[in-house]
Amino acid sequence: LGAAVRPLLQAHVQAGQGRFRGIRHILAWDADAQLLNPAYPTTEDMMDSPAFNAGFAELGPLGLSFDAWLYFHQIPRLTVLARRFPDVPIVLNHCGGILGVGTYAGQREAVFDVWLRAITDLAACENVMVKVGGLGMALSGFDFDIRPVPPSSQDLADAWQPYVAASIAAFGPQRVMFESNFPVDKGSASYRTLWNAFKRLTAIANPDDRYQMLCDTAAQFYRLTPNYLAQPLRKGH
Repeated sequence: LGAAVRPLLQAHVQAGQGRFRGIRHILAWDADAQLLNPAYPTTEDMMDSPAFNAGFAELGPLGLSFDAWLYFHQIPRLTVLARRFPDVPIVLNHCGGILGVGTYAGQREAVFDVWLRAITDLAACENVMVKVGGLGMALSGFDFDIRPVPPSSQDLADAWQPYVAASIAAFGPQRVMFESNFPVDKGSASYRTLWNAFKRLTAIANPDDRYQMLCDTAAQFYRLTPNYLAQPLRKGH
């Protein structure tokens, strides 16, 4: 809709009565048709299109944020968008869309190298944060969803550690938020097992940084008041 989306956004703000925080627009595109979701039509150059940019320009004046779900090779386009709109808070979803199936099967090291360069560049945009999670999706190619025995939290932590460590190193605890991506990640592990893996992956962080990544970053990005029950994390529990 381009700039004509503004009345619709305003209607959402009004209906939300203070709870509407932003937009999550599905951008995930790949030349491999099996990686496309027909429920969310997208194009390779959507983030570059004049209409999309005109609509995106309406977020800042309305105080709204943007959640970006895309694939790792699309991150450079998001970087351009983030630089174009430095006043719009953006969060990169699911570690930046790691792919390990279809044409990307057996290409984990090559994908990692491309992804790492891309998120390092993106992290230079101070208006961007990253959600660490979503690696339980079948798209990631870790195959936990097809194993005969469910993985332990240690199994998950071991497999995901390179991506989690690199995300934290690139963005810093102040701009990292852990996320469950449930129910989609349920294909790989239970909710309890997933969060136990995140606890393992953040165990080396100091209590303040750990609390930041497991609670405060998300609260700040979405303008939420943290639940007091999360406070024990500051004590290292």
